[in-house]
Order: sequence, then structure tokens, then C-alpha cells
Amino acid sequence: MSGTPVHGTWEPEPAARWEDAFLSGNGHHGALVFGDPDADRVIVTHHTLVRPDRDDGRRRPPALAAALPALQDRLLAGDTAAAEDFTDGRPLQWVRPFHPAFQLRLNRPPEGDTHDARAPYRRAVDFTTGETTATRAGWTSRVFVSRADDVIVQHVTAPHLTLDLSLDPRLPGTPAGLRIGHGAVLTPEGAQLTLRARYPGSDLAYTGVTLAAVTGGTVKLVPPGVLVEGATEVLLLTRVHRHTGELDTVAESRALRDLLAAPHPDPYDDLLARHLARHRTAYDRVTLDLAADPAERALPGSALLAGAGGPALLERLFAAGRYHLLSASGLLPPRLTGLWTGDWNTAWSGAFTTNANLNLQTASAAAAALPEVTEAHAALVHRQLPDWRDNAREIFGARGAVAPSHTDGESGHTYHFSREYPLHLWTAGADWLLKPLLDHDETHGTPDPRTTAALAEVALFYEDFLQRTDDDGHLVVVPSYSPENRPGNASWGTLNAAMDLSAARHALRTAADHHPEHAERWRALAERLPAHRVNADGALAEWAWPGLADTYDHRHLSHLYGVWPLEEINPYDTPDLAEAARRALALRGAENDSAHGHLHHALVAARLRDGAGVAHALDRVLGGDYFHASLMSAHYPHRDVYNADAAHALPAVLVEMLVQSTPGRLVLLPALPASCPQGELRGVRTRFGASLDLTWTADGRASARLRPERTHRIELRTPSGAEPLDLAAGEDRVISVKAR
Repeated sequence: MSGTPVHGTWEPEPAARWEDAFLSGNGHHGALVFGDPDADRVIVTHHTLVRPDRDDGRRRPPALAAALPALQDRLLAGDTAAAEDFTDGRPLQWVRPFHPAFQLRLNRPPEGDTHDARAPYRRAVDFTTGETTATRAGWTSRVFVSRADDVIVQHVTAPHLTLDLSLDPRLPGTPAGLRIGHGAVLTPEGAQLTLRARYPGSDLAYTGVTLAAVTGGTVKLVPPGVLVEGATEVLLLTRVHRHTGELDTVAESRALRDLLAAPHPDPYDDLLARHLARHRTAYDRVTLDLAADPAERALPGSALLAGAGGPALLERLFAAGRYHLLSASGLLPPRLTGLWTGDWNTAWSGAFTTNANLNLQTASAAAAALPEVTEAHAALVHRQLPDWRDNAREIFGARGAVAPSHTDGESGHTYHFSREYPLHLWTAGADWLLKPLLDHDETHGTPDPRTTAALAEVALFYEDFLQRTDDDGHLVVVPSYSPENRPGNASWGTLNAAMDLSAARHALRTAADHHPEHAERWRALAERLPAHRVNADGALAEWAWPGLADTYDHRHLSHLYGVWPLEEINPYDTPDLAEAARRALALRGAENDSAHGHLHHALVAARLRDGAGVAHALDRVLGGDYFHASLMSAHYPHRDVYNADAAHALPAVLVEMLVQSTPGRLVLLPALPASCPQGELRGVRTRFGASLDLTWTADGRASARLRPERTHRIELRTPSGAEPLDLAAGEDRVISVKAR
């Protein structure tokens, strides 16, 4: 390899837009750091900050169970528009929107500080530490969000530091009715600032508290903030709480002050060291080296993005993707915007869209050794399971659980749907959301009883729901919905969507594996589901019901759920269906060029051993101007709509094109693009309980070192063919193969 890959990024100027601000986070708090020496801003976010509204009783699943049999009759009789009136008449209702808290402002008055504005400037973020830095002349600002102490930490130094410090709620889209209260008091350390915001028409509020510890100089109150004059350093500790009633700011101030009471001579370094024990340990588990040119590795991120792509850009985006994914995951998994936004009007409510986006973002968690991400995902699932039960009962009259397509992180009820987006008809969501938890359990070898219990509830739902049959005696999924597409000759709500068939089969069979007392019944039910259909174009049909026409130009690839993330369809066990899936992928259009569509395409192509397809999808994203200077991504080309899908999903694509695993199979170099002729991937985890380092060279050779934790036999698949491989726990195994 050509030296050490860059585990960070940098820019030669401050961020002018919040989208370009460097990011830090601990899965609870988030920080967007501008790094401006004269007027620095840090936008503060928190996963719990979703704007409430007057709950008029409509944030419940629609009570439609009594009307379900009539709908099923109509759809089975050929009424292709029957599901359009399967509703309780409510208008489209978005989930509660995610929003920022406020911005921490540090303004340096021109007359209060002498510095050379022409001096070299640099701002950077170190992925290994989570620390953002900005420097010019004698001024330095460092920011990180502690995973150990759950606090945003900022340290500013300069020889004669003078600045106005305030908590400013004025951000784009701030509602006019937001009631703001400021507080500022002097303390032995320096000062404490508070900002309290009460939502319009609600008893909910959130409060931010910043403790400022000042060294040297003076501090005086200048409402709504304070003025620091002649200091040498300022250490800021910030937290946000969402609450009802009044927050005990005295207790919060004491808690922040306690963080400064350690015997360490430098409180910032002490706080950073405690954070690194958690953050760096997680980040360093997996690395990717594509032997990039050292000169390209030294470029700022914006220069790499403006170039022709190549190994240096892929290395940096892989590192940034894992960093941002880890930083956004804790209390909850990443939202559509990760953990960050600078606007109250965040697209699609900045929520969790579970019919594609969430699972795409977290797709690398098991293989790329980020159990922290899976634990956050599990927290969301298990917290909302009671609401999933309500969805099953109210909409379908069934036991068990049905997940929503859209959630704000608080409610798991299905209430966001409309004629064009009948998301309440989607029944595959619970299986889709439990699949990453199963992958995690296989990787670590220990089933989580909460996951197996949830699987049983999904199986119970299918036991009640799958009651209708076709003329051949096969069960029919009716109503059925393929997110977010529709047949060319029917409405959105229809019959036997391929995703629904795959999800039902997988949930029933997997639940049977974990619950022997029900195994015979659930496996028998799975066997009664119909096979996938291959259409006249030779493609895997999106709907297995005869006569339903495929609509190819769409951003979602829901019908290929059996290929990825499931292994129901693969080139080794089901080659004919895999070929039909390849044809379906080749025919699929990009519709509106949503980033998640391209990355989803790449993941499916990798499973089908289609290196050219992976390369094409990556080229569309890397060449489409999807990434901000922060290396956070956008939903559309030309950096349109801040969105974490591409940033978080790209590491999964790079892993899947190099290494794939199941509990009984290892696939090496299944879809290596020509643009990555050599490299090294270290630390990936397999679902048969081994870590793996993989090296491949430009002359077509490759070597893998396996470190198994369990003893068993697997099948090894390489570009040269297949062979059995015996692994013994605790004994490294080195494999030499041809890369092409």
C-alpha cells in the first residue's frame, strides 16, 4: 500500500453554509461546526428534538380492520383501484419534524482582538477522535461531542481573546410562536448561559445550558450573553434537554461543573481522553486502504470531490461514512439527516423512513464492526414494538406486529399515508427492520431474546393475515404494497408484491428456527406462499400476481429485497432467479436520481457479482455532486436536500463488493470494480463469527486472513470457484486466491 489513508478531512476556509459545517456527535447530541475565527457558530442538535403539535387523536393507526375483508374481495376480483378508498378519510399527516436547538455564537469584535485576517487558515475534522479544529495565526478552536460524558465540548484559545458569547435560537424556519427565554449568570469558572424554548401550543420545551470556563481576562454580562475580554482560553460545555415543566438548571450547572473537577491539569484533554476510549475504539476497528496517491490524499475534501474521483476519494468517503454513522447512532439510529440539521424545515421531517433509507444507512453496521449502530437500531425497534402491535390490530385485525414506513423516533404508529403513498398497506417493514438485528446476532454468535421474541410476533401477524388463496391454493398477500412504486396498469395497493412475499417467507422461516414449538406450523405457512414470478422481459417481476405490469423507472428496488439484504436469491443456490434479478436490475431506471436509489442498486449488484453494475452506480454518485464539503451527502444531485443516505450507505457498498458472508458462506471479491485494482480491507466481521483482513494486488493476487471465534465448516467462494473451508476457533487461517 502507499502509506496510511487519511482518517479525516479538511478545508482551507470556514463553512459559509450549515451544510458544509464539519460534524461531530455522540448519538445523542450533535454539533455542526463552522470554524469562523471572527464569527464562529456551532449549531446544536439532539435526537429528541422533534416539534410537537396539538394531538387531535389522528396520530393513531386507522381503524380499518372491519373493512379489510371487503377490500380483499375487491382486489381478488380484479378491482385494481380498490385500495384507494381503504382509509379513514384523514389527509396526509407528516410525522413530527426534527429540528435544531440553537446556535452557540462566538463573535470576536474587530476592536477587541488583533489578528491577521490574511494568515493561513485551516479547519479539519479527525474521524479517529471526533474532534473538529479550526486555526488561524494564534487562534484555535476545537470541538467534539463526548460519548463518555454526553456533552458538547469547545475549547478556544488565543493570546488576547475577546469575544461575545451567546445562545442564539434564530435559525432558518424557526416558528414565530416559539417562546424563548434567555439567562446568563457569572460563575466562579466564568459564566453560565441558558436558553429555554417552549413550543407553540404545547407544554413541551427544551433547554440548553452552556458553562463557560474562562482563563485570564474578565467576564461581564451583556444580555442575552456575556463578553469575555483579554482571556487566553475559553472552555465551553453544552447540553440540551427536552422536557415538560421546568428544567432544574441548577442541577445541570452542577453536573457540568463536576466535569471540570477532575484532577487532570487540562480539563479539555481529560474530557477528550474519556471520549476517545469509546469513540476511537469503535472507529479504528475497520479500515480501507485503496493505495491512493499520497498527493491526492493530502487534498482538502472539496478538491477531491471536484476531481475525477478515484481511490483517494473512495478512501475518504468510506472513512467519513463510518465516522458519521457512528456519530449519529446512540439514543437512536441515524435519521434521514443523520443527527444534524441547521433548518427547522428539514425535508421529510428529518425523520426515519423505514421502507429503504434507514436500513440502507445502517447496512454496514455488522460487517464494518459498528455494534453501536445496531444497538441504536435495536433501541428504536424495541421501544416502538407496542405501537407496532396497535398497527397490526387496528389496520389488519391481527395479532403480532406491523412496522410503520415513517416515524419521528417517538411514535411507531402508522399514520403517515395517502392515496399516492398508501404506506399503511405495507406489511414487510417488521422483517426489514429486524434483519440487521439478526445479522448482528449471527456475527456475534449470541441471539438476543428480544429479537427472537419480536420475530415471533411478526410470524403471528402473518399467521392471522395470510388467509386468502389463489386458484392454485397458494396464499395471497392482499393488500400488498411495493414501496413506493405501483404497477403500470393498477393502483399502488395491490397483490403479491415481491418484497412482501420475501419478507413473509423470511420472517416465518426465521421465527420457526428460533421457536421450535411453532416451527412446523410457521414453516408450513411459508411453503404455501407463491414463488416469485419472472415476467415477459425475463426480469424478476415486482408483483407476482399475473397480469400486473412492471414499472421500471423508479428509485426504489423493493422487489429485489430477496437479493439484498436477504439471501433468498443468490447466484449460488438460485442461479435462475439470480439471472432474473440481474435482468430486473438492468431494466431499473433511476427516476429522480435519489442517492439512495443508486446505492441500493450498487448493493444489489454486489450480491449478484456484478462489478460493472457496482462501478456504474458509484460513478453516478461520485460524479453527481452529491457530497457537501462536510462529506455529508445530499438526496439529489448538485447537493440538493441535505440527507445522510449516500454518506452512510457508501461504506456498505465498498464492503459488499469485497467481502460477503452468511452463517455458512464466505464470498471474497465478488464485485471488484476495475477502478480499485489494489487495496486492503482490515477488521471486517463475518456472520460466521470471524474477523477478516483482505489484501488484493494489481497483478491479480489476493490474500485473506481469518480469525475465527467459532469452529465449523463454511463454503468459500472466490472468483476461481467454490470449496469447503474448515475453521477452528482461535486459529488464524490464511487463504490465497486469485482476485480476478
